[in-house]
Amino acid sequence: MSEPRYAIYALPEPGSALEAFGRAVLGYDSASGEAVPQEPGLAEVTAGARVYGFHATLKAPMRLAAGVDEAALLAMAERLAAAHPPVEVGPLAVAALGRFLALVPVAPPPALGLFAAECVAAFEPLRAPLTEAERTKRRPERLSPRARALLDAWGYPHVFEEFRFHMTLTDALPEEAQADWHARLTEAFRDSGAGPLTIRSLGILRQDGQAPFRLLARIPFEGG
Repeated sequence: MSEPRYAIYALPEPGSALEAFGRAVLGYDSASGEAVPQEPGLAEVTAGARVYGFHATLKAPMRLAAGVDEAALLAMAERLAAAHPPVEVGPLAVAALGRFLALVPVAPPPALGLFAAECVAAFEPLRAPLTEAERTKRRPERLSPRARALLDAWGYPHVFEEFRFHMTLTDALPEEAQADWHARLTEAFRDSGAGPLTIRSLGILRQDGQAPFRLLARIPFEGG
């Protein structure tokens, strides 16, 4: 049996309009592990994203290092959250990131990148080194030299200056379908009534085998 993987996510507040929107788009509730009804056509363009649930990545999926257990991971998250104030992200908008569509901040505040960097560094001692298969999956040949260096040092290329906060909404789309899905999701997001995002907790998620990620714990920030 393969080792579980864990990820540290920024999640919408429970019961919020943003949470409902993301679950409806991806067709999956990572808190309950249950499927959520989707609009026609969405299932076909969200299959990959559905595995990860609606989120923004703070520490990419990782296996735990030798001698590190789940309790140690949760303890680290609690230490980080205990001293951390909420992080204002602000209004979001649907945007294209290459061939994918995602929600991104309209005006990302500097504190957001600093928070993401803090998470990357804090959880790094708990991460097992990438296997060759895991590294290959990241397609290092398509990365810039700097991104390859970040991949090798931190297990993920989109960290620090390469970080961009985003909440994925689709898989890679054919070029001819991007404009239509952009318009449809923009309208759906507007109609959802979701307001500006504030990160108030760390989401700790676990993946067993090839199953979708499930919420293990949501740890509220306690800093003023």
